[in-house]
Amino acid sequence: QPITHTYSLSLRTKPEPMGKLTVVRKETTPIPDQAPGTSGLRKKTKVFMEGNYLANFVQATFNALKEQGTDITSQALLVGGDGRFFNPEAIQQIIKIAIGNGVRRVVVAQHGLMSTPACSAVIRERGPRWQTAFGSFNLTASHNPGGIDDDFGINYNAENGGPATGKLTRAIHGHTSLVCDVLLSPHFADVDVRSVGSVKVERG
Repeated sequence: QPITHTYSLSLRTKPEPMGKLTVVRKETTPIPDQAPGTSGLRKKTKVFMEGNYLANFVQATFNALKEQGTDITSQALLVGGDGRFFNPEAIQQIIKIAIGNGVRRVVVAQHGLMSTPACSAVIRERGPRWQTAFGSFNLTASHNPGGIDDDFGINYNAENGGPATGKLTRAIHGHTSLVCDVLLSPHFADVDVRSVGSVKVERG
């Protein structure tokens, strides 16, 4: 059964309420060869753009985090990348999946541009619990060339700002072979990451 909540979107311009944003379970099947290395998961951009390739990996990461007891509901998720091809679309996918998994606050760098060291620094900057990041998705393939015919990548930084531990990496890989559905909010409006600001979504 769908998990249904009613929200309204609150912005400076006071748009019309968005109505019901339903969290759905989108069926999927495991995809082989999604084992992340020390630098995350790297493949050709077109591979990430196919079907549920990115969604499966992101959902597997959330499944592993929940299994290990990470608090993803009262803290924030950080999302950034190096600006390569497919970054904008990947960011919107991650936001929708994060909402579907119960994340209540997502922080996205302007234009989605934030280096991995910068993500680490932001995670380590402690503040109120709701403002503290429990981790980050970093969309980068490091020095590998970007473009539709070249490389894309994603890695996860943990709550200490460092790369995912071997234990978490193994758990993520394990869940990529078990994932059978993706939790997401498909009608959650795309967030304009070009401008600095905030979008607040409240229960109606």
